[in-house]
Amino acid sequence: MLIAILAGFLLALFMPNVIRGLKGKSSIGIALLPFSLFSYFISFLPRISSGETLHFNWSWVPSLGVGLDFYLDGLSLLFTLLITGIGTLVFVYTSSYLKGHQYLDRFYAYLSMFMASMLGVVMADNIITLFIFWELTSISSFFLIGFNNDSEPSRKSALTALGVTGFGGLFLLAGMVTLGYITDEFQISSLAAMSGEIHGHDLYPWVIGLVFIGAFTKSAQFPFHFWLPGAMKAPTPVSTYLHSATMVKAGIYLLARFTPILGNHVMWNTTLIIVGSITMLYAALHAIFRLDLKGILAYSTISALGILTFLIGLGTEEALTAAAVFILVHALYKATLFLITGIIDHETGTRDVSQLGGLNKIMLPVGIAGLLAAVSNAGIPPSFGFVGKDLIYEATLHFGDLAWVLTGAAIVTNVALLFAGFLAGIKPFVGKLPEKFSKLHLPGPAMWVPPLILAVLGILFGLIPPLVDGPLIKPIVAALTLQDPDFYLHLWHGFNVILALSVATIATGIALYFIIKPSEALLGKATRFESISPHSMVKGLGRGFTWFSAKWTNFLQNGYLRYYLITILSFLTFLLAYRLFLGVEIYVDTSVLSEITIYEAIIVLIMASAIFFTVFTKSRLAAVASMGVVGYSFCLIFLFYSAPDLAMTQFSIDTLTVILFVLVIYNLPKYLKLSDNRDRIRDGLLSLIFGAMISILTLEVLNESVQKDISTYYAENAYLLGKGKNVVNVILVDFRGFDTMVEITVLAIAALGVFSLLKLRLKSIEKE
Repeated sequence: MLIAILAGFLLALFMPNVIRGLKGKSSIGIALLPFSLFSYFISFLPRISSGETLHFNWSWVPSLGVGLDFYLDGLSLLFTLLITGIGTLVFVYTSSYLKGHQYLDRFYAYLSMFMASMLGVVMADNIITLFIFWELTSISSFFLIGFNNDSEPSRKSALTALGVTGFGGLFLLAGMVTLGYITDEFQISSLAAMSGEIHGHDLYPWVIGLVFIGAFTKSAQFPFHFWLPGAMKAPTPVSTYLHSATMVKAGIYLLARFTPILGNHVMWNTTLIIVGSITMLYAALHAIFRLDLKGILAYSTISALGILTFLIGLGTEEALTAAAVFILVHALYKATLFLITGIIDHETGTRDVSQLGGLNKIMLPVGIAGLLAAVSNAGIPPSFGFVGKDLIYEATLHFGDLAWVLTGAAIVTNVALLFAGFLAGIKPFVGKLPEKFSKLHLPGPAMWVPPLILAVLGILFGLIPPLVDGPLIKPIVAALTLQDPDFYLHLWHGFNVILALSVATIATGIALYFIIKPSEALLGKATRFESISPHSMVKGLGRGFTWFSAKWTNFLQNGYLRYYLITILSFLTFLLAYRLFLGVEIYVDTSVLSEITIYEAIIVLIMASAIFFTVFTKSRLAAVASMGVVGYSFCLIFLFYSAPDLAMTQFSIDTLTVILFVLVIYNLPKYLKLSDNRDRIRDGLLSLIFGAMISILTLEVLNESVQKDISTYYAENAYLLGKGKNVVNVILVDFRGFDTMVEITVLAIAALGVFSLLKLRLKSIEKE
């Protein structure tokens, strides 16, 4: 399993060499990798359908409980097949869609990295590993959405998507860490047995709240949905792969995976039902008003994701079965419609549905795929979508007192989605062909065969449900309910209420399709409320934050070093004053102090004289030299108290500091321009007060009892654990290795900054 995941990253790494190796030939051969992975995962179908679960464990950071642990059950197998199967078709489609593009190798590299990241998400059996791959999907999708980086809208959309999903990722990390803290367990497959303990813990509401934010942002749930329509600026293969079949369903996968762990609780179920209902209705109604084909598909995708969240919230076996079926149904028809939209845009140069029609006359196979996808989207028999829609109504009708309310919401959503599906899959191909499109032609098979395959599968699974019933759907429901399900999918259930609701939905949706005509006026009715939309509110919040940041920065970061020092010292003084206000205990036992020697008195006198000279001298060089005297005096004090290592360190630092100061002030005027008396009085008082505070704090520290447990531990274990006889070195390199690494990193960055400044050559106008 690990090799299957790493293969995508390795392909991304060597993609430029692969593209060059093809020497201008078709890049369709790159699709062999996702196809090989699809074949690999589908080989597990018999074992998974028999109830087996496959595990892979590889120790990574055992001290933190983090391992590259993966497992394959019904739920993860479905997603791996979608990721690699649809991924294969997208790779093939891309070879024609972006043929000859100068950055084709880069695109394939991003696509391969995303595929590997998604495989890591759906197979991860460690909550930290899950989070790492979760963030990798956000990063790789950022590159894919912003692939056309010379376009400002593309860059903006990529940043918005990264900002929203990255924001959610931080909350998800907090939720995962909190969950690990509650259970002291990081393996997902082991957490289900602890669900009772988790539900009863005081931190349970925090855990599900944090997980919800992570899942809702990734799966575009209201009010975090707005990044998804903006992401349609990406090339069509990206929209197909990320925004219909894979990435946006990562949040759905997360909710489904943690249902046995965090679900079956009123807070979990109620929240998902409410958020899912709002999302599916809001987005479905928005899809009716759109003109851009990608916009229509984007909002219908958001609505479908809302349906899945809604079904997971219902939490019954019927609802989870409906969710399992609908994940597959939606992936097949929505990926088809996105690929078809790409073909239309590629050939006609427009995605405006009001300007399209009659394309069946020149691209009949594409029109057939669109018709089949629209039928599956509408839930018209004999499509697999019909089976999925019936299961949704069955789940809502059996949900207690709220049955008809929830069923009504599902019906309204499905009617709007049917309308949107007909707009995207049927309208561009029927009617009269515009004169400007008469000379167009059918693209190569690499573009129209993939959507046709997906569309046919949507019908085939409806005609023969046993193809996916036992092998896929039952193992998924078993993974979600932790029980052995006993059901069979059927296309025909006889005449009943559910069939009547399906017929009513189809009839109403088709009537709506013939009544409502897409137009700019219709779009204007939706955009009228744009100012109060979540997107506009977030943009307003961003502008407000930018304004506040500018004011705050201009106030504090004003370019004057003296004000920076005053701010820092004033803040520390207030902290110390507050500490003194709470009360301090100062007692100096003079009997344990050694007598002051003549050498110490002379050194202190030298230090006082040097400080006095530094404060009142008018020469910059003299001030630097006298500060050096203060530093060297400290070196002597360290020597007197048997600390030669500190003395040598202080000596090195002071010598380097003096040299650097001299280099810095070399081009400055020789003499200081003294500030006025008010500034000097202010600085003097602040210095005296701060020094007095530090002195009092130091005296208080002297009264604290010395704890030598840590020192003893280091001394006893330096050689045993660190294999070093120098205790200080072992502490720096082994026991506190991360601290040292960060310190070295800071020094390296500072050195680069200094080096760049030394090499800086300004033009004469820039020096003024």
